[in-house]
Amino acid sequence: MDSFYTFDELQSLGLKAFGKNVLISRKTSIYMPENIAIGDDVRIDDYCCLVAGNKGITIGSNIHIAFHCIIIGNGGVFLEDFSGLSSRCSIYSATDDYSGKTLTNPTVPEKYKHVIEGEVHLGRHAIIGTNTTILPNVYIGEGCSVGANSLVNKNLEPWGIYFGSPAKKIKERNKDLLILEQEYLKEK
Repeated sequence: MDSFYTFDELQSLGLKAFGKNVLISRKTSIYMPENIAIGDDVRIDDYCCLVAGNKGITIGSNIHIAFHCIIIGNGGVFLEDFSGLSSRCSIYSATDDYSGKTLTNPTVPEKYKHVIEGEVHLGRHAIIGTNTTILPNVYIGEGCSVGANSLVNKNLEPWGIYFGSPAKKIKERNKDLLILEQEYLKEK
């Protein structure tokens, strides 16, 4: 048995939309699939968890989401073409308030909590290193590279290489990959 869903199985999941050559592991957990749209040439590996929420998850084309990633889409999550997540990355477009002023966790009624929600957006060619956490209300600019074990809690400027907790810019990223992208797209 193949470890990825077949085309017919993908259709039966009830996704909002999905393109060509979509490989989703059968070991991926998907919640609210009707709010998840996926482009072409996408691969989602084992033990990932996609929780769409009301504002959903939009995954562009040519995207790889590696093992053990979680994407919480309550506030909206957008991954543009050629972006990607290395293993064990977490994207939270909604999170509890950790200040102690309110109660936390999904077992508590909403009136006792303060959930912080906001869109998370990864620009084209943004690549996120293993074990990185991205919090709500963050725009990661085109071409950004975020190093392993980083915490992204604010917007990142395009074409920077970032690292740390919280992530800080350490240098500029090379743009040669844009030439390769054009060659690749011509061959398609």
